[in-house]
Amino acid sequence: MGCAPSITVSQSGVVYCRESEESNSPKPSRLNQKNQVTINTSTGASEKSDTSHMFQFCKDRRGTLEAETQTSQSSANMKGEMNEVDFGPMKLIQPQMQVLLVFGKEDSQSDSFWWAAEKGGYQCSIVHNQVDALECYLEKQHEVIIVDHRHKSFDALALCRSVRATQGSQHSVIVAVVKKSPADREEVSVLSLLSAGFNRRFVENTNTGACLNELLQLEHGEVKNHFRFRAAAALFTALEKTSDRVQITDEQHVVQYVNTAYEHFIGLSSEEIVGKELSDIPQSDKNKTEQMDTIHSQLKKGKSWEGTMYSKKKNGENVAQHVNIIPEQGYGGKVRQLVYVSRNQYHQEFKDGLSDSYDIMRNSGVTDFKAFHKSGYDGCSLASDPGNLTRRPSMARIHSMMIEAPITQVINIINAAQENSPVTVVQALDKVLEILRSSELYAPPLNSQANEEDQMTTDLVGGLMTHSGFALQRKMSGPEATITRVISSLMPNNSGTYINQVAPDIKQLLLTDTYWDFDILALERITLNRPLVNLGMSVFLRFNVCSYLNCSETVLRNWLQVIEANYHSSNPYHNSTHAADVLHSTAYFLNKDKLKQCFQTYDEVASLIAATVHDVDHPGRTNSFLCNAGSELAILYNDTAVLESHHAALAFQITTKEDRCNIFKNMDVTDYRLLRQTIIDMVLATEMTKHFEHLNKFSTSFVKINAEDGSSMVSASPGGSSLASDCLVTPQNRTLIRRMLIKCADVSNPTKPQELCVAWAGRIAEEYFSQTEEEKRRGLPVVMPIFDRVTCSIPKSQTSFIEYFINDMFDLWDEFVDCPEVIAHLQSNYKYWKDMEAKEQEKKLEKTESNENSI
Repeated sequence: MGCAPSITVSQSGVVYCRESEESNSPKPSRLNQKNQVTINTSTGASEKSDTSHMFQFCKDRRGTLEAETQTSQSSANMKGEMNEVDFGPMKLIQPQMQVLLVFGKEDSQSDSFWWAAEKGGYQCSIVHNQVDALECYLEKQHEVIIVDHRHKSFDALALCRSVRATQGSQHSVIVAVVKKSPADREEVSVLSLLSAGFNRRFVENTNTGACLNELLQLEHGEVKNHFRFRAAAALFTALEKTSDRVQITDEQHVVQYVNTAYEHFIGLSSEEIVGKELSDIPQSDKNKTEQMDTIHSQLKKGKSWEGTMYSKKKNGENVAQHVNIIPEQGYGGKVRQLVYVSRNQYHQEFKDGLSDSYDIMRNSGVTDFKAFHKSGYDGCSLASDPGNLTRRPSMARIHSMMIEAPITQVINIINAAQENSPVTVVQALDKVLEILRSSELYAPPLNSQANEEDQMTTDLVGGLMTHSGFALQRKMSGPEATITRVISSLMPNNSGTYINQVAPDIKQLLLTDTYWDFDILALERITLNRPLVNLGMSVFLRFNVCSYLNCSETVLRNWLQVIEANYHSSNPYHNSTHAADVLHSTAYFLNKDKLKQCFQTYDEVASLIAATVHDVDHPGRTNSFLCNAGSELAILYNDTAVLESHHAALAFQITTKEDRCNIFKNMDVTDYRLLRQTIIDMVLATEMTKHFEHLNKFSTSFVKINAEDGSSMVSASPGGSSLASDCLVTPQNRTLIRRMLIKCADVSNPTKPQELCVAWAGRIAEEYFSQTEEEKRRGLPVVMPIFDRVTCSIPKSQTSFIEYFINDMFDLWDEFVDCPEVIAHLQSNYKYWKDMEAKEQEKKLEKTESNENSI
C-alpha cells in the first residue's frame, strides 16, 4: 500500500489529489466542484469530504510541494504587482493568464505543469486529445498552450497548425514539450516546431519549480508583449478612422504605413505607397531646398518640425498642407521612425467658404438673409451673369429649392460648428447629423415651391413621391412566372459577331448613337420594337463590356434578348424603348471627360447594366398604385421601393437562371459582388421618394462658392480639391455620382430634341391616364386625379415636372459634367411647354367668354 495522498485545494475550488511517488496506484483525477469532492485514495475507495476539512490537511502537506520550488514568496502576489502594463501612453490591465495543457495521457510532466499553474495563480485546463483541445481553446482563448510532443501517438504538430488556423491565435504562445536528448546526440533542430507554429520548446523537466519558472517567463515576456500587440489593434483602428492624414516611415524614409485619409487625399492606394522610399513617390517641386534641409536637420536631432509643405497628388496637382513631422527614437537613442501628420482642414475651410458666401451676398446688396433664402436665391445665382441666359439660364431664376432645403442649411451649420469644439460636443453633433440625414428630411415641402391651387403639380409630385397602403388584394405575375415565360421562347443558337448580322438600316442609324440627339424612336420603328438589343450591343461593345465580364458576344446578345423580352411592349412609356433611351443617355454621359477621370471600368460597366435593367418587368403602374392595390410585389417588399426592388431582383434572377445568358458566370466572386451591389444601388436610386435626398447629398458634396470671383465651382470637398482626383480613390464619391448619373438618364426626356420630348410626354401621360381609369374602375384611391384623359393639360404637367424635379438636378449635373447641349434643349423645351400652356389658357378663356356671351 502506498503512502497517503497529498491534496491541494485551489482558490477556484479545483481539487487535485496526488499520490506519492512510491505509490503504484493510478493517477488521481481533477474535479471542479464547489462544496465537496471525490478523492481516489490508494485503496481505490471513494468517500465524501467537506472542503473545509481539507484545508488543514493540505496545509500540513504543502511543505512537500513548496520544497520542490525555488520561490517561497507567493507567485500570485508577485503576479498581482504586474497587472498594469505600460504601452507608450496607454495604461493596460493584463487579465489573469490562462494555461491550456494538452497531454495524450497524464504523467509526472503534466502534473508538474498543473501544480505550477496552481502555484502561480493561473487558470488552468487540461485535455487529452486534439478535438477537445480545439474546443476548449475556442471557448477560452488561452494565452499559453503547453503541448506534449514526446510521443508519436499524439500529433502535436497537427494540433498546433489547427490552433494557428483559428482567428486571434497569433496572440497565443504555444510551447512544445520535448524529450531530453542523450548527451552523445546532436541537438534536435527547432525548425519543424517553428514551421508548425510553436513559439518555444520546453525540454521535459518534472520539477514543479522549473515549470513554474517557465510559466512566469512566458507571462512577463511573450504573453505581455502579445497583450500589447492586441492593444495596438485599437490604435490602428483609430488611425484608420481619423480624418487627419498620417504617414509613417523608417529612418531611411521607406514608407511603412499610410492611413485611409492619406490614401484618399493623395489619390494613391496603400499598395502603391507602402514599401517605397519617399523619393520614389511623386514629390512637389514647390518645396524649397532650404526648407527641406532645415527639416532634415531638425529630425536628425530628434526634434519635431511643423509647418507648411506641398504634396503632389496622383493627378499632378500640388496642394499646400500644414504638416507636423515627429521623430520616434528607438534603441540607442537613434531616430527609428518618422510620423507625418497633416491636418484635415475640411471644417475650417467650409466655415471660411460659408462666411465668404455671405460676404458675396452683402456685396450684392442683400441684407435680409432670411428673406433672401426664402425668395429662392443662392450663391450660384449671384455668381452668374444675369445676361447670360443661354449657357446657364436657370442660375438667374428665382428658384433653387434643392440647394436651399432647410435640412441642408442645418447640416452645413452643424458641420461648421464642430470645428474646434470639445470632443463631447463633436460626438453629440455627430449623432444629430445622423438623425438629420434621415431620408424623410431631404424633401422640401411642396407648398414652398408650388401654389396650393396648382393641382397639377400637387397631383404629379404626390403620385411620384408618396406611398399608400390600402389592403386590397390584387394578383400580379411573380418573378418565377416571368422567368419561365421568357427563357424557353428566346435563346436562338446563332453564331457570328453582332456587326455581321445587323441590318444595314439599323447599322446606319447606330452610327449616330454617340450624339445626344440620337433618334431612339426611329430605332424602335426599324427594329420592330426591339431597340434594346441593337443599341445594347453597340454600346456594350464600344465600352468593352465583354472583356471586363469575360463573356462572349453571344452570351451578351442572349442576355439583352432576355432582358428586352421582360419589358412590357404594351406599356406606352415603361417599355424596352425607354430602357434603350436611358442606356443611350447613360453612355453619352460616360463619354464626358469628367466621368472618364472619376470612374473606373467597373463603374462604367455597372452603369450600363443598371440602365439596361432599371425598369425590367415594369407593369405600367406607379408604386402608389401597387401599394393601394395590395399587390404581391407591394407585400413582398413591404410597400417600400416596390418596383425598384423588383427590377433589381428580377434582373439578377433571369441573368443567372441559365448559363446561356449569364454574363456574370466567368467573373471573379469578389468582382461580381462589387458589381452586383453597385447595380442594385443604382437601380434603387431611381425611386422618386428619395429624389431630393440624392440631390442634396450630391450638392453638399460637390458644389461650393468660389470666394474670390463669386463663381460657382465643383469640388470633392469644401477645401477646393478637384473632384476628378478624389473620385479615383473615394468609393463614397463615386456612389453619389453614379446615382446622379442614372437619375438624370432616367428622366432625361425634357432635355432631348423637341420632337422626342413631345413624344415621350404623350407616352407617359397615356400611361397615367390608363392608371387613373383603372383606379376608378376598381374603386382604388386615385393617386393623380388630374391625369384625366378629358381634362388633363399635358403642357402643364410637363412644366410642373420640369420646375419641380428637372431644373435643379440638371443644373447640378451640368456644373459637374459640362453638358451645354443638354441644358440648351431643356431651356428650349421648357419654353415650348410654357407657350403651349399659355395657348391652352387662352383657349379656355375664349371658351369661357363665348359661353358667357351666349348666355
